[in-house]
Amino acid sequence: MDRVGWGIVGAGGIAKRRMIPALLKEEHSEIIAVMKRHNPETLAKEFGIPFATDRLEDILSHDDIDAIYIATPVHLHKEEVIRAAEAGKHILCEKPLALNARDAEEMVAACKRHGVKFQVAFMMHYHGAHRKIAELIKAGKIGKPVYARAQLSCWYPPIEGAWRQIPDLGGGGSLIDMAPHLYDLLETFLGPIHKVLALTGNLVQNYPVEDSATTILQFESGVQATVDTFFNIPDEASKTRLEIYGSKGAILTEGTMGQDPGGSVEVLFKEEDSGYDPMQNKGDTARFVPLDYEKRDLFLEEAKAFVDALIEDKPIIENSGESGIHSMRIVDAVYLSARSGCFQEV
Repeated sequence: MDRVGWGIVGAGGIAKRRMIPALLKEEHSEIIAVMKRHNPETLAKEFGIPFATDRLEDILSHDDIDAIYIATPVHLHKEEVIRAAEAGKHILCEKPLALNARDAEEMVAACKRHGVKFQVAFMMHYHGAHRKIAELIKAGKIGKPVYARAQLSCWYPPIEGAWRQIPDLGGGGSLIDMAPHLYDLLETFLGPIHKVLALTGNLVQNYPVEDSATTILQFESGVQATVDTFFNIPDEASKTRLEIYGSKGAILTEGTMGQDPGGSVEVLFKEEDSGYDPMQNKGDTARFVPLDYEKRDLFLEEAKAFVDALIEDKPIIENSGESGIHSMRIVDAVYLSARSGCFQEV
């Protein structure tokens, strides 16, 4: 295989804004067809896609399609992935992977059974800042990591028919929709999560899924972290901050946890212990400096990684099906913790 023919399954916001434009730029990719429930022809015409349909069968039976990108509501993922695997199509699937870990296990098992490659769309892995941060932590620049915080919140008011606001369609609210990105990213920096404690609730929005979620994490290394994901904070007020602290410094970002390649990073590294300061003059002593990093299209890099694996016939290492199962096990444990009020092991 020297070129990958794509079928797009589900062409809502994330596909239209991000993945379709990325695949049109990916040099070894060609979008053959798009499937959308309503007006697929309009979308196909907009992007110059040759074939449009509202039936999954048309995508799966198309001989020129090698891989499909799934960006439908979460409750549809299981059936679509299994059917695509049975049709011999390789799969790039949006997160959250499924409604629960059990469904995710069935999806990954089907892909293995039919010999197709499967990747979960955790695109934040490919942000230039996050790549650089992983290198710095591995190199010991902040010493021993001790604490992290990841924030991803937005304003998401009640919208009639919005699947993210219906429990059976999305699996939950702000937690399952946004926190998997942050759990996954923090594990990239800090290793596996060991146990979780969570609070969820509805503080502003009146739909039947949570609009508020805070998770306390303990990693196998002992590092502690918090993740906050809310659907009730104005977009202008949510800075999507990432903070990682260690025994020799810290890395702070703003605006890197999202769909854009931008954002800012500042760092403080200390080579030696300066001793205890009884005055605690933090405002006078903290000397953070900006960190440069390579700007990159997250979705294009994500697509390239998947396409390279297909063309070179190599296994999916980053964002594999197994990582998707693991992500859903974390989500299941977090929701169980929120219900029970107790720590849960992952």
